[in-house]
Amino acid sequence: MAMRVFIINTDYPVFLRRFYADHPHLDSASYAEQMAARNESLFGVFDAYSLGFRHCGHEAIEVHANNGTMQTAWMKENGYAPPRLATRSKPSLWARAARRLLPTATTRQLIDSSFTLRPATPVEGWSLAEMLLEQVKLFRPDIVLNQSVSEVGSDLLMKMKPHAGKFVGQIASPLPDNEGYAAYDMMISSLPNFVDFYRRKGIPAHLNRLGFDPRVLHTIGRVERNIDVSFVGSVSEAHADRTTLLEYLTRNTDIAIWGGGRDQLSNASPILPRHKGEAWGAEMFHILGSSKITVNNHIGIAENFANNMRLYEATGMGALLVTDRKSNIAEIFEPGREVVCYDSAEECAELIRFYQKNDHERERIAQAGQRRTLQDHNYNIRTQELSKLFA
Repeated sequence: MAMRVFIINTDYPVFLRRFYADHPHLDSASYAEQMAARNESLFGVFDAYSLGFRHCGHEAIEVHANNGTMQTAWMKENGYAPPRLATRSKPSLWARAARRLLPTATTRQLIDSSFTLRPATPVEGWSLAEMLLEQVKLFRPDIVLNQSVSEVGSDLLMKMKPHAGKFVGQIASPLPDNEGYAAYDMMISSLPNFVDFYRRKGIPAHLNRLGFDPRVLHTIGRVERNIDVSFVGSVSEAHADRTTLLEYLTRNTDIAIWGGGRDQLSNASPILPRHKGEAWGAEMFHILGSSKITVNNHIGIAENFANNMRLYEATGMGALLVTDRKSNIAEIFEPGREVVCYDSAEECAELIRFYQKNDHERERIAQAGQRRTLQDHNYNIRTQELSKLFA
């Protein structure tokens, strides 16, 4: 049976600031024009899920809930009048007492229970929560798929309950604080340990892996593989083991590094001279498509499970993926035939040096990994799996 699927997403503020800076007049364009440009950027999963659901025969839309510029355009185009700005009045006795007696975060929560949803671009007239709620009211979905569990909390989702069917959360990033999951009928994750976590909480939960959209290959086109070894990803306190790995690799290989978190590195870090800056969306895919070898390393919350986007992005773009060995990697790729796995920084460096000297073997494994991703790890398959779970 066909369903109406409403997908909630959010974007990194740093990406959105750069996105609108690169498109100087886009902030005054229509909602449809802004959405088209956002999807063309290839950042995150762009419109891969909504298109996949439509291929399954469903009606699906997605919104970028923290993009105040785009959301404001939607409100205006759909006939909503901005609320009048109330004249500033003296705070009530209760409000003054609350500010004195309650912690700042608690006071803010009393004033706006959806305080976690914060604008990454300018907002006019409405709050982000109000705009998202109006979109749900108008679309009246059978399924609300919240891919931004940490930013759009149950407090806001509960206000949507009268206007929607099932509520499903999707997460594989650090778990949010102060989230009771009261709004959710189901949780899905690409991490088996997260699935177990939610099941222990009594919430129905299922594994659904990430994937690659083959359209990216056509958008990026054929590029020269002129980067010997790359790493694309963040370095931060949440990636301590990754930082240690990359520091070793910069000392022992010719790896080039892109991603966020450079400002969190020590001035003495050997990563800094190899760090090329941030790379988002199409630029990131171009780097992976230009790479002969690319290194992957999972965040600590993944524990002993392979799951991240880079598994599919790197193989989808035809690079040889050298990834940290995890207990479930053989469920996703065949090690040694479709990807290459390492157990230590030393082994990772050895593998890089070996495949730099053995082009035929590198190309053979890279091509097999790409075939596996295009065949088994695309979003049409992922949304087919989700459609069965949602039915």
